Amino acid sequence: MRARHTPRIVILGDFHKSSVPQAVAEFRRFARDKALILACVDIADHPPEALRQCDYAVVFGGDGTLICAARVLSPLRIPVIGINLGKLGYLAEFSLPELKGSFGRIMAGRVSVERRMMLACQLLPGSHSRRGRSDRAGKCQLDAPAVNEVFITAGPPFRVVELEICLDGHRVARCISDGLIVSTPTGSTAYNLSAGGPILPGSMKAMVVTPICPHSLSFRPIVIDASRVVEIRGVRVNEGTSVAVDGQVRCRLEHDAVVRIRKTRREFLIVNNPMRNPWDTLATRLHWAEMPKYAQPR
Repeated sequence: MRARHTPRIVILGDFHKSSVPQAVAEFRRFARDKALILACVDIADHPPEALRQCDYAVVFGGDGTLICAARVLSPLRIPVIGINLGKLGYLAEFSLPELKGSFGRIMAGRVSVERRMMLACQLLPGSHSRRGRSDRAGKCQLDAPAVNEVFITAGPPFRVVELEICLDGHRVARCISDGLIVSTPTGSTAYNLSAGGPILPGSMKAMVVTPICPHSLSFRPIVIDASRVVEIRGVRVNEGTSVAVDGQVRCRLEHDAVVRIRKTRREFLIVNNPMRNPWDTLATRLHWAEMPKYAQPR
């Protein structure tokens, strides 16, 4: 009879958060006879070599910590269990008591692991050809994966910017606004939602293009197939205009530079909380479809 495999886990966390060290210590005591803990490190440290041998990564912090972890874990295809110790915790689905209650099922592979698409963002310097295709006039200035979104923001001196949008090499629109967001389904509930964009199911394969405070009321958010290649050229920009990836990686966007965005082969694997469904999360974390608070009759 084959011996049962002992689950191997790595613990990652934002140990600068005051609540993280205590929560990690509590979890280690709980898990020490249930799994083999290969490493326990701060998310800002160099990724441990043990990641290549682990079955799951348990990440303590908030959504920002989870997004940071996704950059490291997605190439290795390691499922992530997110423990929310932050403010919102939309991606980090578990509380510590919920993880304890579901730990045996997760380690036995009886809890679903969702595959989330990611974006590849490249920033290419000009020039720009007349056919709408960007030409590499130099080295790529930025090359980073995105879990939530890629966005361009006007920046100082805070005049509106003009951006040209191309899909698969074809010019489709110009946007005069405070910026533009290209979001994954995962990121549709983040900056995209605040800017008036739609909510997409996390498992969907699509992108949302959402303007930030456009000058035209007719420029509405649009959902496009994930197979498309989006290129955004800076027609008129400010000195402080920049492109940001998940709000964590940022680079200046100069005149005529092109931001190229496409679906990457990387996938972010996240363990779903079996005690909740996506609609529960929308309702409890974002108060979606909450009923009006009517006055009580006297």
